[in-house]
Amino acid sequence: MTHGEANSLAAHLGIVITAIGDDSITATMPVDARTVQPHGRLHGGASVALAETVGSLAANLTLDPVQQIAVGLDINANHIRPVKQGLVIATARPEALGRTTQVWSIRIVDEQDRLVCISRLTMAVIPVERT
Repeated sequence: MTHGEANSLAAHLGIVITAIGDDSITATMPVDARTVQPHGRLHGGASVALAETVGSLAANLTLDPVQQIAVGLDINANHIRPVKQGLVIATARPEALGRTTQVWSIRIVDEQDRLVCISRLTMAVIPVERT
């Protein structure tokens, strides 16, 4: 993690980037006291935070950081299967890499590779001087 990420939501949730491929980024997140809802299942908001973290990182890696950054514009998620323990694994892949917007699909699976959540993230590409 970089210095700026040390005190971030991703660090608090235990999100760890595990692979950066040619067209994908993968991260893990523990299912533990930080990420479950009161019934002991993975919290949907934690899944969305994982999806936005991995998708946002992926989007920003496609840009020249001196000129542009990508910021979240819209995210949705369908929660398919509950998880009570272990790790979940998220992989972001691009659907569309436009000049002003990007769309990413993020699949979150459990350790048995069963689909837990599917998310779509739309990123706005903005000039650095707007930030």
